[in-house]
Amino acid sequence: MRKFNIRKVLDGLTAGSSSSSSASSSSQQQQTATRENDVQETLQSEHFQLCKTVRHGFPYQPSALAFDPVQKILGIGTQTGALRLFGRPGVECYCQHDSGAAVIQLQFLINEGALVSALADDTIHLWNLRQKRPAILHSLKFNRERITFCHLPFQSKWLYVGTERGNIHIVNVESFTLSGYVIMWNKAIELSSKSHPGPVVHISDNPMDEGKLLIGFESGTVALWDLKSKKADYRYTHDEAIHSVAWHHEGKQFICSHSDGTLTIWNVKNPTKPLQTITPHGKQVKDGKKPEPCKPILKVEYKTTRVGEPFIILSGGLSYDTVGRRPCLTVMHGKSTAVLEMDYSIVDFLTLCETPYPNDFQEPYAVVVLLEKDLVLIDLAQNGYPIFENPYPLSIHESPVTCCEYFADCPGDLIPALYSVGARQKRQGYSKKEWPINGGNWGLVTRSYPEIIITGHADGSIKFWDASAITLQVLYKLKTAKVFEKSRNKDDRPSTDIVDEDPYAIQIISWCPESRMLCIAGVSAHVIVYRFSKQEVTTEVIPMLEVRLLYEINYIDSPDPEQVPPLPTPGTGSNPQSIAPQSHPSTSSSSSDGLRDNVPCLRVKNSPLKQSSGYQVELVIQLVWVSGEPPQQITSLAVNSSYGLVVFGNCNGIAMVDYIQKTTLLNLGTIELYGSNDPYRREPRSPRKSRQPSGAGLCDINEGTTVQEDRCKSPTSAKMSRKLSLPTELKPELDVRDNSFSRSRSSSVTSIDKESREAISALHFCETFTRKADTAPSPCLWVGTTLGTVLVVALNLPPGGEQRLLQPVIVSPSGTILRLKGAILRMAFLDTTGSLVPPAYEPWREPNVPEDKEEKEKLKKRRPVSVSPSSSQEISENQYAVICSEKQAKVISLPSQNCTYKQNITETSFVLRGDIVALSNSICLACFCANGHIMTFSLPSLRPLLDVYYLPLTNMRIARTFCFTNNGQALYLVSPTEIQRITYSQETCENLQEMLGELFTPVETPEAPNRGFFKGLFGGGAQSLDREELFGESVAGKASRSLAQHIPGPGGIEGVKGAASGVICELARARLALDERGQKLGELEDRSAAMLASADSFSKHAHEMMLKYKDKKWYQF
Repeated sequence: MRKFNIRKVLDGLTAGSSSSSSASSSSQQQQTATRENDVQETLQSEHFQLCKTVRHGFPYQPSALAFDPVQKILGIGTQTGALRLFGRPGVECYCQHDSGAAVIQLQFLINEGALVSALADDTIHLWNLRQKRPAILHSLKFNRERITFCHLPFQSKWLYVGTERGNIHIVNVESFTLSGYVIMWNKAIELSSKSHPGPVVHISDNPMDEGKLLIGFESGTVALWDLKSKKADYRYTHDEAIHSVAWHHEGKQFICSHSDGTLTIWNVKNPTKPLQTITPHGKQVKDGKKPEPCKPILKVEYKTTRVGEPFIILSGGLSYDTVGRRPCLTVMHGKSTAVLEMDYSIVDFLTLCETPYPNDFQEPYAVVVLLEKDLVLIDLAQNGYPIFENPYPLSIHESPVTCCEYFADCPGDLIPALYSVGARQKRQGYSKKEWPINGGNWGLVTRSYPEIIITGHADGSIKFWDASAITLQVLYKLKTAKVFEKSRNKDDRPSTDIVDEDPYAIQIISWCPESRMLCIAGVSAHVIVYRFSKQEVTTEVIPMLEVRLLYEINYIDSPDPEQVPPLPTPGTGSNPQSIAPQSHPSTSSSSSDGLRDNVPCLRVKNSPLKQSSGYQVELVIQLVWVSGEPPQQITSLAVNSSYGLVVFGNCNGIAMVDYIQKTTLLNLGTIELYGSNDPYRREPRSPRKSRQPSGAGLCDINEGTTVQEDRCKSPTSAKMSRKLSLPTELKPELDVRDNSFSRSRSSSVTSIDKESREAISALHFCETFTRKADTAPSPCLWVGTTLGTVLVVALNLPPGGEQRLLQPVIVSPSGTILRLKGAILRMAFLDTTGSLVPPAYEPWREPNVPEDKEEKEKLKKRRPVSVSPSSSQEISENQYAVICSEKQAKVISLPSQNCTYKQNITETSFVLRGDIVALSNSICLACFCANGHIMTFSLPSLRPLLDVYYLPLTNMRIARTFCFTNNGQALYLVSPTEIQRITYSQETCENLQEMLGELFTPVETPEAPNRGFFKGLFGGGAQSLDREELFGESVAGKASRSLAQHIPGPGGIEGVKGAASGVICELARARLALDERGQKLGELEDRSAAMLASADSFSKHAHEMMLKYKDKKWYQF
């Protein structure tokens, strides 16, 4: 960590020195620019602060589950020490244990607003849930024994902790101190038993007698321990290992699940043999033979109802011959057995019951099943056991996320429009009841603005999420793979695939919220343009274009640089007139020498396509194989609704398509964009042998070194680029020592010609000054490359209406070239007041409604609207171009093209993501560096405003998904299943506490079950126990200090003080007083013990002196 801080200081120094030098060098340039100093910059450092806001998605690698039946809160622990708490939809909370050790068990203090977690590093922690951000009050670290199982009886403050050695220790959860009362394994089992019974796998008290504790050992032994007499009343032995134990609510019977797939039901007072043995999934064997063994039953629950048979619910236990069968939950109710198949393996399950009291009829109503990658809730009250519709956003990882975009402050009508088309996609067959986990309260939303997150996935799907007011809800799902023919089996797959799996994976998303135009680039070098419509349509023929984009330098008859025409027309066919639109796949599949040629990687469907309301295909564009060379993956993409154009580029070059006329306008190699101005010496292209495109972008760090599942499929490997195109002579490598990416001039490049490739890394449509001599802004495209070059392409658009459908768009490179250090990441434009000039857009209108004649006439006269404020300004007024590369940012005054401001962002690292965003009615540049720093700079002066070390880039998932948006929001994929949202706005940080929901709400605990007259008369009801008397220090004594170490938590007594306000404040205050009194008594006792030891020592010394001198005479002293 220290290393990064030093780097941060160095970075700051270098940035500071470079900015000062750049400021001095650009002073002459500033004089030539006209009105630079008019821009009033309002953003200051105090407007910025970085903090995490919320985490959405399924808890990654879950390991433990708990439920508070009164508060109706669900807790999930994970293998990385994370704790996720869920209440009603919209009430979620994420906490983290500092150690990062796996959570092995969770126990709620029911209706107390607290939770105990047991971890794999043998610590137990007490969490205070009465505050919006839960905190640890106490921790206890066991030094000599490993924790295996915990049990906290309802309304008790004494926690039983079972260990690997087979012993049980008792912890006071109020003071988090150990009692001197210990149940040793050798006392609990038969004295005649020669072997160790194994770890404790179960602890529970008899529902009708709190003084009797049922202890299950792994080997198959169960003991019923009498807490008062400190001996075992009964011992139950079975040949098979035990996995779990559950009581019948009357306390006369219990059930055990075993490793051979059997259940044994025992009568408490008959320990000799089980009352009944059941093999739920065993085959019926005749002639009294033992049934075939089944897989272990990992957990069983035994729940009773007032009317009808009890429920026995279990996980596992399938027969061994059911190979390939999915994991199952089995519900046995009377004579019926329902086997419910799950999509993933079962981690844990809990039965939700009407009562928290274990000695009452349980009345189960649902089962919550925690799977490896999902959370399922089953309705037990309805026939067929339907599942509840899950309201939490837990399906982010339904297919691995390959890219992410975040849009804050969207048009107000967008979320309702997406929701209305998404509502029609809902599945049927869910339970009709409301989601039963409904605890907590929502936070106060002081001011909310529409926020949308778009996720692209490995299966080609795109999900739109409503992310307003720190919640997350899926709005709409689009399946882009629907336009392609599916291969039915692996043998049938076309040999043109350039990726082994996930050929439809999304790499780049370009979306215009105002016009609702959507464009995606996929891993198989395909681009799809979508329009939004509320009407369902059937497309007879899917519009399609094929583009030959080839990197080719023919040195044999290379023309002189002076003779290169402004718009070259090489064999790649860059002349707009020479390209005919193709509405069906090309027929030529191989060139004269037998190489694959003119073949796209995917086959577009040639049958009519029914398109439901929502996003509908406008055009499919595919790059084709050229002379045996596969198309390279797309590295950048942009769409503009006002111009009706889509543009994309890769390491071969750039292509622009008119999606209205369905024609290719531009198809150039990157080098041809330069024309005669190419500053680089290009090497001839080498022949390529591999089918796989040479790594365009950052290579994936194999996350399998820690967790195999963390590795996403093809899009996350070297085949993925996701706007991370690098300077081609540089290759990123993971510097393991400091956990950050570093650049090295490595020779380990997949092919020689990668050295000379220059990929298109950024594209931006705008209306600005194309050349120095321009007197008025005009439509153009700014192109950024991986070698740090910015090139400008001029666009000449025909008039609107019918003319736009008939006349061609003229495209020509303007000759304007700008240079920066490092690959270009982002470009934007400001007007003279420092306000952002957004790209022109066409407001959305329904494309599938036939308009009347008047409307058509209006449309004919209509020209694409430019919303850029500069077009309506005076001609003399200039603009600023803001360009951010991996190493530096520049602000260039237009039309003069003078560099007005420059800032070297980082020397030692490189910027992964840079966005120009709005914050507090102003604009700034936000950057995320590979060394973990998040920085912001004012615009246009590029003053550093924030530089915080936040998160080192440890894997490609973060690099691929990190994005900033307006109003100080940002997000990234923190694990394969979870999105972490952060804010860099001071205002949001201050309001966050109010926005967060409350987990704890004051609820009356239900009344205890009535014992009834006869039970009260004859003593048949529940027997209570004064545990304080048994486990308190006065009787049980003190526990060994070396056994466990108490660690006060950061929540401490202050956390409880905070919780002491509210309806149950008297109880909290009493607890607080008790806790403080306990602390003071503890201190007093320590002092008394020290005084006693001192007195003892003095008495001993005095006695020794007396013995020494008792026989001596006075004159011998």
